[in-house]
Amino acid sequence: MAAREHIERAPSMYLQVAQRMATDIKRGRYQPGDLLPSENEMVEMYGVGKHTARAAVAELRRMGLVESLQGKGSRVLPSGGVLPATRVDRSIQRTAKGDWRLPVAKEAEAPAVSRIALDGPPALLLDQLDQDAISVDRMLCDAATGARMAHRVLIPMATAADVPTLAEQPDAEIADLYRQLAEAGLSLSFTEHVTARAPYPDERTALGLSDASPLLITYRVTTDADQDRPLLCEELKAPASTCRLTYPVTPTRAAARRTTRRRSESE
Repeated sequence: MAAREHIERAPSMYLQVAQRMATDIKRGRYQPGDLLPSENEMVEMYGVGKHTARAAVAELRRMGLVESLQGKGSRVLPSGGVLPATRVDRSIQRTAKGDWRLPVAKEAEAPAVSRIALDGPPALLLDQLDQDAISVDRMLCDAATGARMAHRVLIPMATAADVPTLAEQPDAEIADLYRQLAEAGLSLSFTEHVTARAPYPDERTALGLSDASPLLITYRVTTDADQDRPLLCEELKAPASTCRLTYPVTPTRAAARRTTRRRSESE
């Protein structure tokens, strides 16, 4: 039997068109502020269908090279693109009185509380695979830009058993959940994991996305620092095309280096 040979598949047609236009932008054929050819013009220029032309422009948006203007078309952005308009502040502050303070986000809908079995990244980060948890889902909206974000709080039943007040009102403000954990004698620390992927169809609908631009996904894990035990997981999904995550970075003290001193031995 003949050995199977590897065959390189050509990129999809819309990717070829997008790459050609990206090259033209970088070479200066289209200057910052210029409008790209319309879909009809692209159909004539490249001999493709309207769907392919539309997908190519969407790919250029994902590259950060153009932006879409309602009723006008797509405009070339300055070199290197621009920062997304929605700044998502991910800071956590502790006041002198011991209260927790987090940035306020506008809720687009009332929170939904349910009981689920943990799976996926949250289950791994909480070390609670297939274990039950209370899930609190919120849809957030930035008042200035209208960007929609999905936020979920996951409270493992093991944590709720240790701090029963969490189960009484799981949809309380996040700062209040932190307060309850601290009042239970737990020393809290936080780690945030950030990743990205293409949105699922239901996520595109919920977040009002017009294309498959990637989602920024953060998993903030609240841990009992004394026992190194995960307590809560917060999941945030935000469209990368319109949102940027910002964090204050506080330097931590480096571990002291151990030095080995050789002692001379006298006879």
